[in-house]
Amino acid sequence: MSDTVEWALHCCTVLGTLPQGQALPAARLAEFHDVPPSYLAKALQATTAAGITESRSGPLGGYRLARPPAEITLLEVVLAVDGADTAFQCREIRRRGPTATDAPGAYRRPCGIARAMWRADDAWRAALSATTVGDLITELVATVPTAQLLRGAEWIQQVEITRRSRP
Repeated sequence: MSDTVEWALHCCTVLGTLPQGQALPAARLAEFHDVPPSYLAKALQATTAAGITESRSGPLGGYRLARPPAEITLLEVVLAVDGADTAFQCREIRRRGPTATDAPGAYRRPCGIARAMWRADDAWRAALSATTVGDLITELVATVPTAQLLRGAEWIQQVEITRRSRP
């Protein structure tokens, strides 16, 4: 899984806390998380293409969630940013080496390793499908110290004040 998945999930969580009608530019989200702006912009473009975020242009433009946080699953974000491939890619190495065989039907069924890894991938996807950005926000509010939450909220509010006061 790429770093940009983590970045996109954090950004969706921040965007999920914004007041109605407010958006944050990709560069400011990158600054908030101290990540490379160009890579984050690509991840946000992918979430927009997937209908998770939406972007507005103009001086007060930026990104915001396209749907309520409780309707966006973590799996949707992962798939938007990293694609739908499974984490495990079976290379069928059992067909090589001294135990390889040309016997008909010897490899009809995937090996136990591949099946176990695919079951794990299915479980991982199910867990991500059962968790929403809204759940992340609920956990954030319940576990992050109030002073830290207030610093984040003040930073976002200052960004908005600065953007609105520009000529």
